[in-house]
Amino acid sequence: MADTAVQETGHSAESTAEKPWRPRGNPWLIALTVTLATFMEILDTSIANVALPHIAGGLGASQDEATWVITSYLVANAIILPASAYLTTFIGRKKFYMMCVVGFGISSMMCGIAPSLALLIFFRVMQGACGGGLGPSEQAILADTFPPHQRGQAFALYGLAVVAAPAIGPTLGGWITDNYDWRWIFFINVPVAILSLFLTSRMVEDPPHIIHEVQEAKRNGINLDYFGFALLALGFGSLEFILDKGQQDDWFGSHLITTFIVICVVSLVTLVLWELYQLKRGNRPILNLTLFKRKTFAVAFTLLFVLGFALYSTTILLPQMVQTLMGYTAELAGLVLSPGGFVIMAMMPLVGFLISRVDPRWMITFGFSLLAYSMYLMHSSITLQSSFKELMWLRIVQAASLAFLFIPINTISYNGVPQSQNNDVSGLANLARNVGGSVGTSFVATMLARRSQAHQTALVRHFTPGDPIFQERVNALATFLQGRNGPGAGSMETAKAAAQGNLYFQLHQQASMLAYLDIIAILVVFCLAMVPLVWIVGKPEKHAGEMMGH
Repeated sequence: MADTAVQETGHSAESTAEKPWRPRGNPWLIALTVTLATFMEILDTSIANVALPHIAGGLGASQDEATWVITSYLVANAIILPASAYLTTFIGRKKFYMMCVVGFGISSMMCGIAPSLALLIFFRVMQGACGGGLGPSEQAILADTFPPHQRGQAFALYGLAVVAAPAIGPTLGGWITDNYDWRWIFFINVPVAILSLFLTSRMVEDPPHIIHEVQEAKRNGINLDYFGFALLALGFGSLEFILDKGQQDDWFGSHLITTFIVICVVSLVTLVLWELYQLKRGNRPILNLTLFKRKTFAVAFTLLFVLGFALYSTTILLPQMVQTLMGYTAELAGLVLSPGGFVIMAMMPLVGFLISRVDPRWMITFGFSLLAYSMYLMHSSITLQSSFKELMWLRIVQAASLAFLFIPINTISYNGVPQSQNNDVSGLANLARNVGGSVGTSFVATMLARRSQAHQTALVRHFTPGDPIFQERVNALATFLQGRNGPGAGSMETAKAAAQGNLYFQLHQQASMLAYLDIIAILVVFCLAMVPLVWIVGKPEKHAGEMMGH
């Protein structure tokens, strides 16, 4: 029966009579080791955003050209993420992980010394590919290192890096760029990579099922699925490109974006069919789609997508709003988020403690309800005159809700899954969260542009010379400006022109503010809609993963 299971799933199955494998080293030191690289890699997805103008100026490129520094990283990252478990089969998880850390450190150094934009983009592709292999490996290492009843606490530590890094990235990137040089946003990865490599070589080890898979691959000959990998690269690479450039190029209004949408759909559909065919033949698939037969994993995958969507959209929304509408600097906008980061750091251990004592479905329900409530508070109370303190507290409530989502959702995704499939779960879980984050980012950009235009069109109807209220406001403001030393001082005609310009500026701000409120309202509904989905999953068995992890 064990041989049959291996043939059907492409994984080794160990004797159920054996005790579940545990590493020789201290599991918490192992968790700290892998979390270090997690923080480094996720930080790099956002740290370069605020440095783009400096990068463009330093390398003699336009702002649009410089955005490829971000896009190239995300595309390479999206391609490797789902393939990491497959590559581990042939290399071994520890060796694959260390190769990714080495590659990430070297490519970070090369990004820092790149003399041209073309070379910087090339090295960012390398960096994104190496970074894409880190997250799934780290999460699988934690799942194998800790028994099911302690995974929540381990994921709490891991979650600190995943949730805090996107919030810290823009602030840290802005501070480094303002006070030093944009190249240092890449150089800071090098010592972290060296430390991570040293600790990994001493602390991390491969479990027996990974060693067995590598031995089987060597015995049977390494036969990589090049066609499947090409489909994966085309599908997820195109998807990431579409999400990153879609709004900028007007989606279906662009022939380039339309072409990539067709390539993406055809590639992903073909990939699914090809993977099912590989599975039927008894070959090791790149994506283990059999996991979706488990209702618990299928729901967890969906919730992780939504978690990524909510995490990135809310993290982008507030700082972008205060910078564009309230005149905050990048550093001050980062300070609005910072208290939320500290709240997450405080809440994660508490949630990790509760996860083995409270039904995770209740915790996820509470998390989505609290996130929806925080967005409702923002929608009902925030204005262009809102204070720094008010904005900070709104972010704190949001951050608290995210802590109650990350750990329980990740924990239930491994429920009842054999230990030999932990790598597959980690790869797909990270893929769901990252694609969700990209969709959330694209959603905010698209909705902001479309809704701002819609509100501006509606409001500008009242800005006509024949509108008595408009004329009354122009005259009142012109009289005020005429009596001051500044724009509008002098003749009444000059004052009226300045008054009209001022009112149109206010109109643009109000239209943008209304667009942000529209986005927030949609997020409230979206989060509440997830609550019934949680209860499709039956009550998790506390030790199901332990029993099946032999």
